[in-house]
Amino acid sequence: MTLASVQGQPRAMDALQSALRSGSVHHAYLFAGPEGVGKELAAVGLAQALTCPEAPEVGCGRCTSCVRITKGLHPDVTWVMPDAERVSRGLAGRSDFTGTPSRELRVEQIRQLQERLALRGLESKRKVAILVSAEQMNVQAQNAFLKTLEEPPAETTLILVASAMDRLLPTIRSRCSKVYFGPLPVDLVARHVQQERKLDADTAALAAVMSGGSLGRALALDVDALKERKDVLTAFEALSGDDLPALLRFAEAHGGSREDADTALELLILWTRDVSLAKAGAQDAMANRDLKALAEAAAQRTSEAALHRRHSLLESARTAIGSRNGAPRLQLERLLIELCVEGR
Repeated sequence: MTLASVQGQPRAMDALQSALRSGSVHHAYLFAGPEGVGKELAAVGLAQALTCPEAPEVGCGRCTSCVRITKGLHPDVTWVMPDAERVSRGLAGRSDFTGTPSRELRVEQIRQLQERLALRGLESKRKVAILVSAEQMNVQAQNAFLKTLEEPPAETTLILVASAMDRLLPTIRSRCSKVYFGPLPVDLVARHVQQERKLDADTAALAAVMSGGSLGRALALDVDALKERKDVLTAFEALSGDDLPALLRFAEAHGGSREDADTALELLILWTRDVSLAKAGAQDAMANRDLKALAEAAAQRTSEAALHRRHSLLESARTAIGSRNGAPRLQLERLLIELCVEGR
């Protein structure tokens, strides 16, 4: 894996390769964008290009140095990530920690990184640090890291990988060169999903659309959950303001956790788009093409204004839940009452 092999992100790759060719590599980069779209692969590729002895400023992807970077074993490329992330990747076990592994990047980790960056490189002239889930740095860690950004060690490149860069302090964001990563093309995601998960073309295409252009999310999607979406959408379209208990049961079924509620809302947002497409006579562009009849029936009884309102309410509910201030079930109940009781 090198920068040249990162797919679906031409603007980001052009920016990085141009900096390498011109010798104007910044001391700190912020790779920002959705999860699972290639940010971490690009960080690996940049680290290879900066340290590869065989193809300097490019990275060969084959030499011992490049291979060890891929495996996280290069002495001059430091990986920093939350303890919980290390456990989920099999890089550590729960028994290695006292208590529950933290989901935050802690100030102790940043101080250890600073100590390591102060040392001379063992094999490469340049040292690289890759901070995975950089937005998970708590306030103390961010303040400590700011000192490194303000006074970076010589011959050092810092790469912050973040899916929610707004959680980083403005002073951190302003001191980094930002490289934006967008959602991957649906056909690219579908092709990889079909090959890697051995799915049929229609299921792979649905997984790609529902992932929002994230290959990581598409590969992790539960195929059984994809099949259950028909029941969810059918139940949603059957909801009525005259049956309040049914609204509450729907909210209870899908509001048990933030993850469950977010999944349901994402599905409903996509479904609202499908109903809008059916109303415009563009059924072939629907994501849930196997539910064309249901979408057409919903389109006949729902005005364009109502669909716009529905989309706005769904997005607002998702934002409220994602902010960690909104109780999932309560937000779903409020959403459904606004939609069905006060006018769908």
